[in-house]
Amino acid sequence: MAGSLVQIDKEIITTNTASVSLTGIDSDNVYMVVVSDVYFDSNDDMKIRFTVSGSADSSSNYDQSHKAMYADMGFGNTGVENGSNIDTNQGTGTTGNNSINLIMYLYNFNTSNLYSYVQYENAHRNTSQSRFGYFAGGGVLKEQQTTDGVHFYPGSGNNFANGQFVMYK
Repeated sequence: MAGSLVQIDKEIITTNTASVSLTGIDSDNVYMVVVSDVYFDSNDDMKIRFTVSGSADSSSNYDQSHKAMYADMGFGNTGVENGSNIDTNQGTGTTGNNSINLIMYLYNFNTSNLYSYVQYENAHRNTSQSRFGYFAGGGVLKEQQTTDGVHFYPGSGNNFANGQFVMYK
């Protein structure tokens, strides 16, 4: 049916897992990724890289920026140029009370002569500072190449202990 979302890829984590890749982008559509109830085996940040032929692009060509809004204080701004990933949250914990929930939109992924962009929003609980946060922002991989998905991984080398990752077009 026109206007309906079609599921492209899905991963459900219930035991320690080092990383998750959602792939299958094969058209010029805008894709949407929904991540829910993600937490770690030890406090960590969820980072992303874009995939090329199913493998994560680990170059230092990622730029990102987001506005952080916190329940116990004002706003914060974060921006990184020429990084090796896009960081989507702050130190999230090890239970469902400390989970990450994120919606992300993917643009230009199937177009080899444009940069691939992501726009995201997430809600999470920063465990170390014991506060709820909301991030709204985006990132870009400054390489003109076809990208076919998104690779998620804990930034400090821990594991995902739980979570659901789903990609739609």
